[in-house]
Amino acid sequence: MPEKVKEENKSPPVENGDNDAVEVVPPPEWMIPLFLTSSSQAIFECKVDEEVTVENPNKFISKEKILEDMKNRLAISDFHLVKDTIEEYEGEEVLIVYDPDFKYGQNFFLCKTEEAKENFLNAANNELENDAEEATPYEPRRLRTPRPWSSYGSELEIEEENICQSRTRKNFCLSRARANFGSPLNFTDRNVTDVKDGYIECLPYDDKTHKVKKLEHDAGIQAVPIVDDSYSQTIWPKPRNANTQYVPRELAPDEIEDILDSAKFKKTIVEAMPRLELALQQNQIMNIFYDDYAALTSSDGTIVSQSNTNFKEFQSFTDLQFSKDKHITCIDWHPTIKGIVAVSCAEKLSYYERIEQFSRCLMTSSLILIWSFADPIHPQLMLEAPDDIFCFKFNPSDPNLVAGGCINGQVVIWDITAHSDRLQRRGYRGKANAKKNRNTMNYLPGFDDQEQSEHAPIIKYCAVSSIEASHRAAITDLQWIPEQIEIGRQGIVIENKSQQCNQLITCSPDNSVLFWDTRSNKPTAKDKEDISLTAVTMRFKYLDLNWKPILKVSLAKSESMNELGPTCFSISSRHLRKSKSHQQTALPPAPSPQRLVSEYSSASFHSPSPTATSRVRPLTLDGVNSKFFIGTEDGRLVYIDWKMDKDPDTGKLTTAKPDYYLNAHDSYINVVQQSPFFDGIYLSVGPWHFAIWKEGITTGPLLISSSSTKRLTYGHWSPTRPSVIFIGKVDGMIDVWDLLDRSHEPSLVQDISSASITYIYAHQLSSRQQLLAAGDKEGTLRIMEVPWNLHHPSSNERLTMENFLDREIKRLEYSLDRQGILLEEKRQRESEKSKTITMTHANQESDYEWEQKAQREYEEYLTEEKHFLEDLGIELNDNE
Repeated sequence: MPEKVKEENKSPPVENGDNDAVEVVPPPEWMIPLFLTSSSQAIFECKVDEEVTVENPNKFISKEKILEDMKNRLAISDFHLVKDTIEEYEGEEVLIVYDPDFKYGQNFFLCKTEEAKENFLNAANNELENDAEEATPYEPRRLRTPRPWSSYGSELEIEEENICQSRTRKNFCLSRARANFGSPLNFTDRNVTDVKDGYIECLPYDDKTHKVKKLEHDAGIQAVPIVDDSYSQTIWPKPRNANTQYVPRELAPDEIEDILDSAKFKKTIVEAMPRLELALQQNQIMNIFYDDYAALTSSDGTIVSQSNTNFKEFQSFTDLQFSKDKHITCIDWHPTIKGIVAVSCAEKLSYYERIEQFSRCLMTSSLILIWSFADPIHPQLMLEAPDDIFCFKFNPSDPNLVAGGCINGQVVIWDITAHSDRLQRRGYRGKANAKKNRNTMNYLPGFDDQEQSEHAPIIKYCAVSSIEASHRAAITDLQWIPEQIEIGRQGIVIENKSQQCNQLITCSPDNSVLFWDTRSNKPTAKDKEDISLTAVTMRFKYLDLNWKPILKVSLAKSESMNELGPTCFSISSRHLRKSKSHQQTALPPAPSPQRLVSEYSSASFHSPSPTATSRVRPLTLDGVNSKFFIGTEDGRLVYIDWKMDKDPDTGKLTTAKPDYYLNAHDSYINVVQQSPFFDGIYLSVGPWHFAIWKEGITTGPLLISSSSTKRLTYGHWSPTRPSVIFIGKVDGMIDVWDLLDRSHEPSLVQDISSASITYIYAHQLSSRQQLLAAGDKEGTLRIMEVPWNLHHPSSNERLTMENFLDREIKRLEYSLDRQGILLEEKRQRESEKSKTITMTHANQESDYEWEQKAQREYEEYLTEEKHFLEDLGIELNDNE
């Protein structure tokens, strides 16, 4: 127990912070007074009036924490004065007690030993119990004795408010005969129409009694609730630590056996057994917690959330020197190497601005930039052209060949065989290989081969077409002819035994579509020698400035319309589907010089010698469709055959007349593209809407979109979903139309760029990933990742889309039939009307004939009247 302090040992009083005199008591031996500053209180979490209070003054502090504070703060620590005591302390926690009255001279004191701490805590608990026992009961406060009433005049005011009788009350007595009481009554219904004035209205009237004046007086009412005085007193004990332990109640073994053997328990089990067995059987048959709605997804169990239905930017390419401040004119993916995409850029100048700045344009390089996903900063290859390129395409069978169309009308061809290994090294190898190279420098974009990336080779074109034989305007579209066929003389389709794409088609607004062949006549001995010496670099030397088209399709203006300027075209892929055995999975090896000589010497030519013709006779393919669609500047779709016809008058071979014209759009047609899933189904995109056409149907489009608020710039079919179309717009938006979801509005509208979208191209990178390349008017190429729901087809989607197109075709046929019926009915009505008018005119007589007839009838009447009067003996004068 702590020692009691004697009265005579008290020291002189001191003053605390409130300037009140406090009497300081000398501390006992078991404690040490200690002053803790505010910083120390914050460190040891014993802030005055927050962590420690008068009601709860005790604070346990870890010994290790005090030693660490003395080690860190040294002499600044408040525990430095009791360093020896702390080090010799045997327990793990030191007790410090808050002294709010500075009884021992400081604001805290600590117990020196573990024994002193236990004694202090036990003494505090005993004192609390004694205080609770000795507490006197609460005595309620008694009511005061009421004092006598003292009048101050308020009772007079109360008497004035009371109502007093000023006169004697009047008495009235009302009576009637007793016989009238209890007499029988008989009520009947009466009709108000039986008696005059039987209907009595209750009309409003002026009530005179309402105007009777009444004496007004003041009255006061007060609702006073019943008041009940009560009190409660709660004895506040000092808080102490306590714990409670719960033990479950268990039955004895004998009681458990009695319950299990009881008939009531067995009866309950027997009654519940069928329901339990039924529930267990249902759980075995099916999972009742299975979410059927979540299972209504496509394969692989992928659930598409709202955040996964938008395009995500996969990569972005721009070159500050060669593509900035230019607009992208064409995009094409490499046919065999993943992650390789090429773009062509052109100056943003009009025709007249280009003429004014001709010298600057002449000094500016016109390039096709080939990008790789492995390096988004530097292009891998740059193909130099004589002028700005408006369209280009990789050769499908030999991707080392690239053909492009210039703004000046020339066709250019490049050979990148020498750099094919560079593209293969930089190709996109997917996420699996990327993870393997994360620890290497080649994994970082732009750092895989810095020296070669910064100095991408500029490849000069191998050959360019003859200026005189080229287009007279910019080439707006280019396409390689499939490797299964060749175009021979007079446009005849023949079999291509080499299975190599050697021919291409170009169009231009100069009213012409030209067919080109990359092969030439058998080279001379000098040409063979040059080829063997220079190998691949001079592969197409024989075509340079001598390249001429093998066939020309002219769209001459007709009497009813102006000149037709082709802007785009699409040839039918019917009977041209490649078999799987012909599909290539890798780049073909670079041909050797000897192979080049043999290929050029054994190639089939369009102007062969008679001996060559007799030796090799190509097979003519009569079943291949040689007709194709052409989009024009004035918004018309022209369906024409490229085969030549002989003019019956002159005997010369001329272009066949178009089979029909379709008024597709009101202005420039941006693209005409055949569906990759359905033969004969074409997409055309105009300035304000797009349309879907069926080959052979001239009554109208199968589907036409609503007019857009912004101009449309390009369109592209989805390569994996038959019902999805991507549309680019001038405001940088891309509309995604899912025709099976909704055909009146786009299913998705997303902002891709702040500039106008000039070209889009969807490409299937793998079975689980599809990319959309979009070029804008600022020279930036953006690669967007198409969301899963827009590139993964649903079950039977192709069949559903085919049924949708068939219904539209039947609708057009019904519309055409109905139109014919209506015209026939109109023709019959007009014929009947004309017959009626003719008969009416035949029956009607002229006015003169009618007067003559009436005059004759009148004269006959006068004659008969005269004879009648004569028979009666009445003589008439001549005047009568």
